[in-house]
Amino acid sequence: MGRAYELPTPDRGAQRSHRSHRLPPIDAVVLSHDHYDHLDAATIAHIAGRYPAVAWFAPLGLGSFLRTRGAREVTERDWWEESVIGTLRLTCVPAQHFSGRTLGSRNNTLWCGWTLRSPDQALFFAGDTALHPEFGTIGQRCGPFDVAILPIGAYEPRWFMGSVHMNPEDCVKAVAQLATAQNGRRLIVTAAHWGTFKLTDEPMDEPPARMREQWRAAGHAANDLWIMRHGETRTIW
Repeated sequence: MGRAYELPTPDRGAQRSHRSHRLPPIDAVVLSHDHYDHLDAATIAHIAGRYPAVAWFAPLGLGSFLRTRGAREVTERDWWEESVIGTLRLTCVPAQHFSGRTLGSRNNTLWCGWTLRSPDQALFFAGDTALHPEFGTIGQRCGPFDVAILPIGAYEPRWFMGSVHMNPEDCVKAVAQLATAQNGRRLIVTAAHWGTFKLTDEPMDEPPARMREQWRAAGHAANDLWIMRHGETRTIW
C-alpha cells in the first residue's frame, strides 16, 4: 500500500518531507505484496524512521526487505494465519496475484489481502487481486465486514490482466460473494487500485465511472460505494 515518490531533488525532497509529516501517527502497517507500486523502499524507510515502534504485517518472504529498511517489529504471515495487536485481530487472507521486483525473483514471496477486526468493527482489504472463489470463504471465516477495500483498475487487456487484476464487473461479483456472509449487515465498498499509476490500457478515469455504472446496475445503494479522492479521509464510526 506504500506510495511511490519521485527521485528527490532538493525541492522534491522538501515536498516529500512535508507530505509525510501531514500523516497522522501510525501504529501498524499491513502490506499486500512486493510490487513497486505497492511496496516503495523510500516510503518504508521514511515511516520506519519517523515511527520506529510501528508494527509491520506482511506476507511470507518480505521480512528481510522491511528490516533492511529500518522496520523493527515485523510479522510475516501465510494465508489464514492471524496476528493480534491490542484488541485488533488481523488475518492474512488469499488473493490471486503474483510477486517479484526483478525478473529473477518472480513468486519468491507471497501476496495476500488482510482482514482487520476489532470488538465492534471489521474491515477487509483485498490487496492486489483478480476475482477468485475465496471471497465467499473470506466472508464466512472473517466477516461480516463493515468496509471492504476492493481493487477496480489496471484491467485491460483482459487476456493478460484478467488473471491478476479485477475490473469493475469482477468487483461487483466479489461483493456478491462477500454478501453471502453479511447476514443483512451494511457493507461499504471503497474502490482502490486506480488513478495513481498508468499500468494498463484503459483510460485512467475509466475505472470509477465504470464502477459506478456496474454498482447501479447491480441495485446497490449509491452511498455504499465510496470512490475517494486522493488523500481523502472519511469517518464511518
